[in-house]
Amino acid sequence: MNTNVTKNSYVNAWIAEMAELVNPSDIVLVDGTEAQTEALRKAACECGDLIKLNEEKLPNCYLHRTAINDVARVEDRTFICTSKKEDAGNINNWMDPKECYEKLSKLYKNSYKGKTMYVIPYSMSVVGSDFAKYGIELTDSIYVVLNMIIMTRVGLNVLEALGDSADFIKGLHARAELSQENRYICHFPEDNTIWSVNSGYGGNVLLGKKCFALRIASYLGRKEGWMAEHMLILGVQTPDGEVKYITAAFPSACGKTNLAMLIPPEIYQKQGYKVWCVGDDIAWLRVGKDGRLWAVNPENGFFGVAPGTNEKSNPNALHTAMRDTIFTNVCHNLDDNTVWWEGLDNNPPTNALNWKGEVWDYRKYDKADKVNTSGAHPNSRFTAMAANCPCISDKFNDPAGVPVSAIVFGGRRAKTAPLVYQSRSWQNGTFVGSIMASETTAAAAGAVGVVRRDPMAMRPFVGYDMGDYWAHWLAMGKKLSNPPKIFHVNWFRTDDEGHFIWPGFGDNMRVLLWILARCEGKVDATETPIGYVPNVDDINIEGLDITKETLADLLSVDKALWLEDCAGIRQFYAQVGDRVPAELYDELKALEEKLSK
Repeated sequence: MNTNVTKNSYVNAWIAEMAELVNPSDIVLVDGTEAQTEALRKAACECGDLIKLNEEKLPNCYLHRTAINDVARVEDRTFICTSKKEDAGNINNWMDPKECYEKLSKLYKNSYKGKTMYVIPYSMSVVGSDFAKYGIELTDSIYVVLNMIIMTRVGLNVLEALGDSADFIKGLHARAELSQENRYICHFPEDNTIWSVNSGYGGNVLLGKKCFALRIASYLGRKEGWMAEHMLILGVQTPDGEVKYITAAFPSACGKTNLAMLIPPEIYQKQGYKVWCVGDDIAWLRVGKDGRLWAVNPENGFFGVAPGTNEKSNPNALHTAMRDTIFTNVCHNLDDNTVWWEGLDNNPPTNALNWKGEVWDYRKYDKADKVNTSGAHPNSRFTAMAANCPCISDKFNDPAGVPVSAIVFGGRRAKTAPLVYQSRSWQNGTFVGSIMASETTAAAAGAVGVVRRDPMAMRPFVGYDMGDYWAHWLAMGKKLSNPPKIFHVNWFRTDDEGHFIWPGFGDNMRVLLWILARCEGKVDATETPIGYVPNVDDINIEGLDITKETLADLLSVDKALWLEDCAGIRQFYAQVGDRVPAELYDELKALEEKLSK
């Protein structure tokens, strides 16, 4: 068996070492060409990994089902393996690298026996650009290969760009026995290595995504002076054709993808406003020669949650997924060989298989037991090409990226956070990001209204200590002569009956326009203890079922609630540990003093 599949001696030596461990019967280099990709699709259909869908209604689309015990990211089985435990920090799970390699090697041993090892050379960001980082993933799964071809830039040009360098991220994936007890997703930032074993679910096995583009990249970014963030990137085009770019970080279930692909309300469309999607999930940020922050989306596709995606909530995402897409764990409509999921429309199929492949009766759906009674798993996915998105930005493949005017943080708070507020400075904005939080809803496990801190929406994704991560944010601010302004939004404020007050979706554009007007110094704001909130007349509510009094209430700051929140922030900082920067404690103290006046 030939392990010299590339011209790079470091890559070949590593492949040989891994092949000895996992013992494949064959090794195939993935070249990213359509001819090879099509052959792989056919092979995946023959072995049952994929089901080809209706070519007329869903051209070049496929359905995949994961193991029933393997349907989501496993945070409790995700480890950061650094030589010193304190470098991984208190928020991450840690394992000693030597111990981890030893433990996992036993699970990998001979796991490819009788199978093919696929070698996937891929680039995060445009090959050859200043932002680009290269990885090679070894896998025994055609499903992984085909998803990586959609999600990253796969091809032999990656190997050409790598040349004879040893600077690549080494990823090893094995489905092994798909054992839940022995499932591990382990990151070795000091070795540029990711090991994933006993999973076949995308979030755990598409190693270019959260594993590389956030956990390893955040570590590299700190070392090399850039940032890897869990952020969408969108461009707002004004009627005169100028485009301004915003990055935004939201915890899950806060409408991140919907915002990334926002469709402006009719009143703005008529005026000529447009919104362009650069990225829906991850942003890599660097300081430009002009002293501004520049952003790229390092990915090449979207790994979106299917349930709830529909013509009203996110038509752009829906249309993106209508061709060249792999659907995972959705409902299979046998009548016309298409797919369906909860929230797609009000016409569930009557002749269908659920996400487990069992005959499904939509009349037995029970909201209290979604996993067992839904047609589609609540975390079912679509892997779709960004190029197919109707609102994809013409800067999507620009190697320079886009200049960032504003950074937006968001959370889900019933009463505490106003609709929008602006931080006072980069340091204060870092503080605002560090205290980001969401309250649990009835849909989430456990009690309702429990506050979960998710700083910069990076809690599960920072590849090192959280306090050091905040210190890196502060250090980056000092490098920017023209930094973006930092804001916080909350689309989820509720009335006393628990109903959302703000309409959300496309109408969030109204808030984005205020944010951009602030960045350009075109509107004033009112100072509050937490930062600057809009004057009521500066947010356009024309056409909304909202009065100025309601908007004023949405923008109000309840000092007592915020003081209560400060106690929770102190508690969280203590949990992060002794590396929390002093500047953030200064910000917290200043906030408490302002609130107490």
